[in-house]
Parts: sequence; C-alpha cells; structure tokens
Amino acid sequence: MSRKEFRDLAPPERAHETIDSLDLGGGVERVPLREARGRVLAERIDAEIDVPGFDRASMDGYAVRARDTFGADEADPAVLDLVGAVHAGAEPDVVVEGGTAAEISTGAVLPEGADAVVMVERTDEADGNVEIRTSLAPGDHVMFAGADVAAGERALGPGTRLTPREIGLLSALGVDEVPVRDRPRVGIVSTGDELVRPGGALHSERGQIYDVNSYTIATAVEDAGGEAALYPHVGDDYEEMGRVMVEAAEECDLVLSSGSTSASAVDVIYRVIEERGELLLHGVAVKPGKPMLIGRLEESAYVGLPGYPVSALTIFRTFVAPAIRRAAGLPEPRTATVEAHMADRERYEGGRKRLMPVGLVETGPPADGGEVEADDTGSTTLAYPVDKGSGATTSLVEADGIVEVDADTAYLDAGEHVSVRLFSPDVRPPTVFGVGEDDPALSALLDRIEHPRYLGIGSREGLRRLGRGVPDFAVVSGPVEREVETVDLGGWTREWGLVVPEGNPENVDDLTDLVDRDLRFVNRTTDSGLRTTFSNALDSLAEECGSTRTELAQSIDGFDLAVRAHESPARKVAAGRADAGLGLRATAERLDLGFVSMGEEWVSVLGNPDRVEKDGIEQLRAAIDEEAFEGLSGYRR
Repeated sequence: MSRKEFRDLAPPERAHETIDSLDLGGGVERVPLREARGRVLAERIDAEIDVPGFDRASMDGYAVRARDTFGADEADPAVLDLVGAVHAGAEPDVVVEGGTAAEISTGAVLPEGADAVVMVERTDEADGNVEIRTSLAPGDHVMFAGADVAAGERALGPGTRLTPREIGLLSALGVDEVPVRDRPRVGIVSTGDELVRPGGALHSERGQIYDVNSYTIATAVEDAGGEAALYPHVGDDYEEMGRVMVEAAEECDLVLSSGSTSASAVDVIYRVIEERGELLLHGVAVKPGKPMLIGRLEESAYVGLPGYPVSALTIFRTFVAPAIRRAAGLPEPRTATVEAHMADRERYEGGRKRLMPVGLVETGPPADGGEVEADDTGSTTLAYPVDKGSGATTSLVEADGIVEVDADTAYLDAGEHVSVRLFSPDVRPPTVFGVGEDDPALSALLDRIEHPRYLGIGSREGLRRLGRGVPDFAVVSGPVEREVETVDLGGWTREWGLVVPEGNPENVDDLTDLVDRDLRFVNRTTDSGLRTTFSNALDSLAEECGSTRTELAQSIDGFDLAVRAHESPARKVAAGRADAGLGLRATAERLDLGFVSMGEEWVSVLGNPDRVEKDGIEQLRAAIDEEAFEGLSGYRR
C-alpha cells in the first residue's frame, strides 16, 4: 500500500471555515416540558392564558373596599362587619359590600366587591367585626389577573435556552410540550486494532490499550449540545471501516472518527472518505492535531480527529464543538480566560500554531520583588506547560487550559504574560501544587487536602522545578543533593528493598544475589530518589568487593530496565516478567508479593519559601502532623 502524504497543511482559519460549510442538521422537534431542560426554543411561545388567571390576594388578611378604610389609623380604626372567609383553591361564596370585609388567605381569589387586602398585622378581630388601623388604596396587596403574564403576550422567544427559570414560566402557562432545536446526532467511531472498550478484557502483551477517545469525545459532544451515538470500534481493515462509517453516516448528522488520520501506510480512513464521500481538508497547521480530516460521507458531515487523546480532545474543542453548538442553537459559552505569567521558559520550534496545555498555580509576589506583578490580593497566577505528549491521558486532567502560541514564536520566557483559555468557566487552580517522588504515604496525605495537584516526576526533577520556583512543594527521597533554598515541611521513613514473587522462590537474600546470579531485575528511573538509594547501596557493596558500581551494575540483568512509578517493578514481578524489582514493603504487601528488606530511606517534604503561607501548605503540614499514613507497612515518623 502506498503511503499517503499530507497535503499542504491548512491554516486554522480555513479549518474553521470548512467545518462551518458542513450541514450538521438543526431541525425542530417537540419534547415534553419535563425533558426540555437545557434545550433551545425553536419558536416563539405566546401566553394563551392570564397568569394569574384571577385577581388574588398577595398576603393573609382581609379583603375590603379601599374607600371603606380612608382616614383609618391607629387612633381611629375603621370598623367593618366580617361576612365570611375565602381560602386558596376555593371559589369565593361571599360578596364584599360597603362596610364589610372577608377574611382571605394568600393566593385566594379576591371576592366580588373587594379591591384591596389589608394585612392581618394591621387589624384586630372581635365580636364579628374587624378593626382596620391603616388606610388602603385600590389594588393594595392584590395581584390582578394577567399581572404576571397576560394572555397574548410574548412569553419566550426563539433561541432561548430552557433553564429551571424558563421551565417555571412555561409551567405557569400550562405548556406541557415545547418546540426545540433538534440536537445534532453525532456518530463516534474509534479506529485501531489495538483498542478495547473500558470494562473489556485487556491483553497488554498484544499491545492492546483501552479506548479512551470514544467516551471522552462522546461526553464532549453532549457538553456541546449534541447527541452522541457510539459505534463499535474498527480495526485497520478498509472494508470493515467503510461499513461502520457508512452506517454511522446514514444514521447521524455528523460522523467523528479518531485515529487513522495520519500519513501512515496503515491509516486508511482518508481513502474511505475519498471513495465514499468527499475529502475537503487533510491536515491543519496546529500542534497538537495536525492529522485532521474534514469532509462529507454519504449525506453526513465528517471530521476525522487524531488518535492521541489529548490531540483528539483539543481539536474537538477548538474546531468541532463550536459547530455543534451552532447547530443546536446554543450560544458560545462565556469565554473564561485567566491572565497569567509563564512559570518557566518554554521553547518551541514547531512551525505551527501551538495549542499548549498548561496548569495554573497561584502564588504570592516574588520574594525578591521581581518582574512578575501581583494582583490586588498579593497573588500572582503562574502557568506551566503540561506536555507529556499527545498520548498521555493524564494531560487531560493535569492541565487547566490552553495557551495559543503563534507559529513564529521561538520561545516563551519565564515571567512572560500569557492568556490562558480555561477548559471551562468553573476551572480553578489547585489549593496546593506539588511535584517529586511518588509515594503511597503521600497519596494518603493528599486525600486530606482540598483540591490538591501532584505530579510524580521523581525526586531529582521535582527538586529542580522547586528551585525554579514553579511548584509550592516538592517531595524527595534518599540522599538527593539540595542546592536550592527550601523550607522543611516534615517527612517520614519508608522501608525499601527487593520485591520478589510470593514465597521468594529464588531465595533472594540481598543485593549480591542480583550481581552473582542470573536473576531478572527491574529498576526505577534515574529521577527516582529510590533509584539513588539503591545506587548508593551498590557503591557500598562495590567497596566491599573491591569493585565499582558500574561493574556491578553491568552484572545485573535488567539494571537499565527502568520504570517510572513505585508499583511498576512490583507489577512486573507479579506478572512473572522479573525475579526481583526495586520497591517498598508497603507495595509488596499490597500486591501479596514477597519482600527482602534493604533498609530505610528518609522522605522529605520541602516547601517553596515564597509560599509557606498558602492555605494548601498549611493543610499539608497538618496532614503530615496527623500521620495520615498510619497503617502503611514499613512507614514511620
């Protein structure tokens, strides 16, 4: 099969124009009022009745003729004969004539002859009479028929989004069914032989991964006002892909696919569109999201999203969601933008407009009175890039918004002003932002803090970022050199060693077994503090043996097989892919594995000196003091 090259990459403006040219439906349907919340009226609704439909009392008291109270006051009350009572929901059986009054409840029909209501607090009742100690004017404390909405009056116009307030008004008018804009039906097809729907059996050894995009994009479609329809994911077989895509096109206004849009020889979806419809655009000059398709398939509109989740969602939000909202009659949401400053220097040489995901952190003014300006509260907002690559799903939740970077921008400098377009108006920065070593005890501590954020990037990288002033705190373990100014927020020890299969079938006793025997080992990455502790133990062993760490490391099968997280080596041991892995006692016991102790290492929580007054830091201190991790095996203060 020949490789499909990208055509000239279209500028983002052309991609918007091309999607705008597609027909995404937008008809009219009638729905029960109870199901109309969030829908958009397609036609004007006029009142068919008066609301209220009768003159009614607006408070408890007495229905009177106003002229019978003229001149009445506390010293000289008007005395009227009490002729009966009128209650809400009942038809009056009394008539108020000159010199008389009728007791009345809030919401009750004003009886014939009455034109005002005196509140009960300004009256006294005795011997069949009522004394009125105030003067009234006609209409006092009365809501006349049609005072709220009059029959024939315009109640709601087309384009109105139906919230609980509008539903209340329509209920008062007796409307039980409303004409609304039809929601575009959007068919979603994920492609790729490797995909498995969440909940299905996953075979990682075959390279299978869970299908992230189907549910992610379906939810985004519904947020934009569309109706999502999930279709079975398809592999890279041309015939099967064409069958499912055409089925979706016959049933939907818009078909969204994800994956199979790049220039790879196995990415064949563009062929399906070209041969069964019309391909209008192939490739957009944005990052992430270059491999984007726009076209028509059968009678339906079509957009092909990239396969990587971050790219797919970013392209959807930027280009597709506005078109769905327009078809559903929904206005663009109020743009939520935060003005911030770059927390660190960020280089970019992509040659395309970059939609850079960033996280936000709030901080006080710099201790040295630097260039970053604080707001009136003494706080600044910093933006830091969250870019693990388009395939990293954690970027979906670790970022707060997008910074648009022009194609000709070589770098953004630390402290440079940027505008952050938030993913939604309710996004808010975390109360505390930390980075560094991943640790089970830390996870327990963070559970006690309101809205924290933590990135497990290892002790070395965590300390480096703390030194550059980005996070509020860093967690480091082992003998990591601390060349930056920090504030000690507390810490604990954790027992480390070798995680082995249950029962320790290879009878591993210590590190010499890794060096002298043919055992498969799994290490941690060099940024991990636990890796440093392990390397130092090898140094001690090398000194005893008259060797070097490098020589011992070369004798260990798998020394360079490094994995990132604290459970990763243990899980490879549990899967039978290693005889031993670098890990913690707590992890081994949680996974029902064996453990060979090598000692303890200290874990320190280090604070940014400029931010020790933040509420989130105070919550973190309190959590450490409370020893929230009690019960974790191998941990102590």
